[in-house]
Amino acid sequence: MKSQIINLSSNLWTDILKTLPHDIYHELEYIYVDAIRTNTIPEAILVTQDDKIFFLPYLLRYCQPEEKEIFDVVSPYGYPGILLNEAALNSPQFLNKVIEELKNVFFYKNVCSAFFRLHPILNQDLDKLLPVSICKVNGETISINLELSEVEIWQQTRHSDRTRISKCKRAGMVAKMVPFMEYIDDFIEIYEETMHRVEAQYSYYFDYSYYLNLAILGKKIHLCIVEWEGEVTCAGLFTECCGIVQFHLSGTRNRFLKQAPSKLMLDYVRFWAKERGNKVFHLGGGVGSSHDRLYEFKSGFSKQRHNFLTMRLIVNEKKYLDLVNFQARVLETEPEKLLVNGFFPAYRCTGIK
Repeated sequence: MKSQIINLSSNLWTDILKTLPHDIYHELEYIYVDAIRTNTIPEAILVTQDDKIFFLPYLLRYCQPEEKEIFDVVSPYGYPGILLNEAALNSPQFLNKVIEELKNVFFYKNVCSAFFRLHPILNQDLDKLLPVSICKVNGETISINLELSEVEIWQQTRHSDRTRISKCKRAGMVAKMVPFMEYIDDFIEIYEETMHRVEAQYSYYFDYSYYLNLAILGKKIHLCIVEWEGEVTCAGLFTECCGIVQFHLSGTRNRFLKQAPSKLMLDYVRFWAKERGNKVFHLGGGVGSSHDRLYEFKSGFSKQRHNFLTMRLIVNEKKYLDLVNFQARVLETEPEKLLVNGFFPAYRCTGIK
């Protein structure tokens, strides 16, 4: 078994992706943009044995500002997960050995813990191969099977949503893809208005440079708007990679909420994506994997569901517990309460539920 850490300047990163089905979250440019946003170090680990391949991108970050020698690992924004070739998928023993190798490599990099969001489609059923102690089902996500006929896709749409989509069209609303840089300011204004309205957590806000940096994704990032009487009523960012379209970010102007133009937008994007030969349009799930209003909104467009999995590794237990004890003192609570709170890593918990 051979393992190696790869950085963004390595040609090996792109060479590996040419051999494996993947998504936008594994692309060099996407990892680069998210590393800038989060002030982290972008890397990937490649593990091979005979004809088996394991590839995992991640972000390396300092555990605490005053502790420059201890790191932890986290996935970039979205659903990156693990890439495996067919030989690796058919070898559960290989996968479990890789997890041990992963922990060993991270240990010598002074990594304390690692948290990975797995890909609901590419990593489907991975929980059946990994130990339950490290792989958890956190909720559900929703996708649209674009290999169905247009009639079947429309029939899977909730009746009330079909009615709303038709009303938007009759009212003269028009959905279309537009040049990214030409409309990005409209998108940002609408997105931030939406985040304020729903009182979103800080992690759902992005600075202006993040949106500009997304432009390096080129033809893999798309901006869709819905116009009505010359005004942009809603807008959404979508990625496209290897037959998978992802619903990245979106928002609706407050005064158009009643008309629900976002339903028309998703209706347009799914048929646009199908026409371009994509196989699946992944809508994602609710906030924090919950069955909330966002989940309910997305669920009206398809009956197809996926488990959303996370993988959690404690690499250095002593350092992990030291950090938990430190955070417990900061929060004026008991370390045990942090350890059973469900948040991972426990030392990054900012409050007890």
